[in-house]
Amino acid sequence: MAFLDRVGLNGASEAENLARRNALLLSASQAFGGAAAPIAISMGGLAGFYLLGADKSLATAPVTGFNIGVAIGALPAAWLMRQIGRRDGFLSGMVMTALGGIVAAIALFRHEFWLFAVGMVFIGLGGSFVQQYRFAAADGSPTNFKAQAISWVLAGGVFAAIIGPQTVIFTRELFAPVMFAGSFVALVPLALITMGILWFLRIPNDTRPGDVGHDETPARPLTQIISQPRFMTAMVCGVGSYALMTFMMTGAPLAMVGCGFSPELATLGIQWHVMAMFAPSFFTGRLIARFGRDAITALGLLILLGCAVVAHMGIELWHFWLALVLLGIGWNFGFIGATTMVTATYRPSEKNKVQGFHDVTLFGIVAFSSLMSGKVLNAWGWDALNSLFWPVAAFCLLVLGAQNLWERRRAL
Repeated sequence: MAFLDRVGLNGASEAENLARRNALLLSASQAFGGAAAPIAISMGGLAGFYLLGADKSLATAPVTGFNIGVAIGALPAAWLMRQIGRRDGFLSGMVMTALGGIVAAIALFRHEFWLFAVGMVFIGLGGSFVQQYRFAAADGSPTNFKAQAISWVLAGGVFAAIIGPQTVIFTRELFAPVMFAGSFVALVPLALITMGILWFLRIPNDTRPGDVGHDETPARPLTQIISQPRFMTAMVCGVGSYALMTFMMTGAPLAMVGCGFSPELATLGIQWHVMAMFAPSFFTGRLIARFGRDAITALGLLILLGCAVVAHMGIELWHFWLALVLLGIGWNFGFIGATTMVTATYRPSEKNKVQGFHDVTLFGIVAFSSLMSGKVLNAWGWDALNSLFWPVAAFCLLVLGAQNLWERRRAL
């Protein structure tokens, strides 16, 4: 760990060096703990398809279960971390991930669709803690390092994009003829590795209520915070970016298999997508610092529209893979930009309830989008699924433009 203690620019303050150390630890945790998400998403729909009978319209319901778990776990995760600290809360989240993997694997052995969906909910509950990594990094950082801290954490997703799909490829048939069970059993060692990394996390002022150093700054009512125009704009753009990404990502593996491509090629497509989601994080923070969070958020939404254009062009393998890569890049710019907006709208004493509300809303809508992905794909096909990108992305751009215009007029 001595290397991590030395990370930082010459002349950086002690607080910034600690922020960099924590961001790197959280990035490494994202790499292993975050690998559960691509495993669950790439295998959830295919395993659901495998477990169902003639009616395949609910094939993506397990992926919806994962997203529901992330959504319903957001507020309890925020509350728990306020009581016991973020490090111990994150460790608890990895226990949930491992438990979910075991339940999902048992369901596959027993060929029980709804038990499998329950296991996916537990994996999602663990994922709700992983989603807090970005806020933990930002809240423990000086103002000039917040955007970079978020980017560093999400950059760990590049390695999750390799670890997750490669784990699937090597373990998918581990317990053949019971398909996919090995991939979910593999969540247990991934969770244990993540817990080993998180053990070294040290976040300043991450204490229980009443302890020395605990932030006692008066907190405003939640309704006052979330009614701020800037917060609402951030929510619209963040939710829009994430929901569109999930909507296509959930349906894409099923569409690829339906077009005659193998599950391995579908999984590799998700791997390229997840890498594209997180690889720009190495420089997204710097782009935000240079061009502003609003400009980068708008760029992300425009790239999402470009993804829809490519997806409409055809159903060759390169169409799917290029669309998924653009989907990942657009999500990265749109979501990191929107998250940076959110962190500027609350005080330190308000962080837990605001972040909890944010993620409950975000992943509740994301869960709905993953469920509707299967429904739309089954009823109307791949082109219809892609057509829904246009009104959603356009609305987000309109809200963001209106917010900027309003702020400029106020400044006059």
